[in-house]
Amino acid sequence: MSRIMVVDDDTDFTDVAKRVLQTDGHEVQVLTFIERAMETLEKEPPDCLILDVMFPEDATAGFDLAREIRRHDKLASLPVLILSAVNMRFPLGFGPRDIDNHWLPVQDFLEKPVDFDILRQKVRQLCEEGKRLAE
Repeated sequence: MSRIMVVDDDTDFTDVAKRVLQTDGHEVQVLTFIERAMETLEKEPPDCLILDVMFPEDATAGFDLAREIRRHDKLASLPVLILSAVNMRFPLGFGPRDIDNHWLPVQDFLEKPVDFDILRQKVRQLCEEGKRLAE
């Protein structure tokens, strides 16, 4: 099927997400740190990226990585799904309505805790969109 990368420091979540996505036939790579995520993305671009927002070293690192991805020629069209509990920690109401080309340049936004059936559906849609753009 597709190659999915999950960048999230929550190993409980990444373990379950990996198993769930693998049952759909996806190849899943997990990074539990963000420091070298861009380097890994450049070397082995996935078909879809699931990205957390908050990391121990930086509460907005996921937002920053999404912006960096869009500035990179090779990764500019990579489908990115933000999946975060940022609203639980900072009740600012981030959501799909905040997606734009500059501030939050991603295709979709889901909140944790996530319904894994919805996650599977979103990943499937994003991978299909990514393949159409690549053609």
